[in-house]
Amino acid sequence: MPRTALLALSLLAAAAASAATPPKGRTPQQILDASQPSDWRALDPRNTIYLELEHGRAVIELAPQFAPEHVANIRALAHNGYWNGLSVNRSQDNYVVQWGDPEEDAAKRKPLGPGAKDKLPAEFARKSAGLKMTVLPDDDGWAKQAGFVDGFPAARDSATGSSWLAHCYGTVGAGRDMAADSSNGSELYVVIGQSPRHLDRNITTVGRVVQGMELLSVLPRGTGALGFYEKPSERAPIVSIALAADLPEAQRAKLEVLRTDTPLFAELVEARRNRRDDWYLQPAGHINLCNMPLPVREKKG
Repeated sequence: MPRTALLALSLLAAAAASAATPPKGRTPQQILDASQPSDWRALDPRNTIYLELEHGRAVIELAPQFAPEHVANIRALAHNGYWNGLSVNRSQDNYVVQWGDPEEDAAKRKPLGPGAKDKLPAEFARKSAGLKMTVLPDDDGWAKQAGFVDGFPAARDSATGSSWLAHCYGTVGAGRDMAADSSNGSELYVVIGQSPRHLDRNITTVGRVVQGMELLSVLPRGTGALGFYEKPSERAPIVSIALAADLPEAQRAKLEVLRTDTPLFAELVEARRNRRDDWYLQPAGHINLCNMPLPVREKKG
């Protein structure tokens, strides 16, 4: 065979191999490094609370678009200093950490204070109308569709026209008793384990921890039923829980979270869905809602 023919075949083979290999694309870090200020949003101090523990601060973003009455009550409770001096009372391995008033006798529990309601309606889900969701490309398993609404991991069902927050790592919810409407937002928990999505639409979710999860996830596990601490000395004291809007600006965390409704976020999803960093040999071709981390950074400027 002539050399020119061999060269042509080699070029064709190289071209075919190149076409079969998807372009490497930017890594997640490269995508974030190339982000613009418009790709980020600052936390709203009216929807941000600070959980101050003896060993640091956890920053929680509230989601009034999903649980307006619970968020209003949480704002009132924080404004009243309700949680100040209470404690983290439960740490269940691979599940949740929970805080509030450890007193079991209802008559002896700490008063909620002015503006806070003793009883709230269940807010397990809401109508999808009015919510803009960035839908992930892969099946969820727990819902017809899953994605992000204003940075919160969420799911929706087009058949019922309803949407809800998903129980991912860092999701904050309001504990309740047997009755669906038995929560008043004073007993809060955060997911510290593998996403317990079976809780979705069975309990009111109110937000997510955006910074400081390591302070909560490393707490010693409780040895009582459901991970409750059996001795008062085991509980982690709460110094305070404050609404950011109630604090002087100098005391507020200067944080920004990545917007989830931009082309840059879509590129980031694909980069994590099919990792092509040098270390990866086999792209997954799939991403789970709770495995898509939401970047947070100190506000620039």
